[in-house]
Amino acid sequence: MRATEIIRRTTAERRRDTLERLGSERDIWVSTAHPDHGPHQVPLWFLWDGHAVWMCTGANSATARNARREPRVRLALPDAFDVVLLQGEATCHPAQEAPTDAADAFADKFGWDPRTEEGPFLYLSVVPGTVRAWRGVPELRGRVVMRDGGWLE
Repeated sequence: MRATEIIRRTTAERRRDTLERLGSERDIWVSTAHPDHGPHQVPLWFLWDGHAVWMCTGANSATARNARREPRVRLALPDAFDVVLLQGEATCHPAQEAPTDAADAFADKFGWDPRTEEGPFLYLSVVPGTVRAWRGVPELRGRVVMRDGGWLE
């Protein structure tokens, strides 16, 4: 599809499409940073609960270490044309201390429950403060659909 064929969506349409993707997609790219080693990016399974993104990783992974040290993270859905970027602060929850509703929903979605694993796992929850969504150059203007934790109209 050429950029000239893209129909520019309204903010409400972008918000709707973003929420639909958050509710249906499986993978999200998580970017963290280490003060000495710089950026670190990995794909993780995720659950959107309508308020926060929930992911799970090994409690001793670079992602977990970085998020504990520097909670500001960026998340990206895996599509370079239909871009959705979220920014927020990660809250770390050891698997055995994660809120039951989130951990149960995560297990239901993926058929895998980190709480039952032998090794230590950590849930990361991110309530987005900023969300950007766009499809191609025609939608770059107006790409912010959430600011300061509130969806724009």
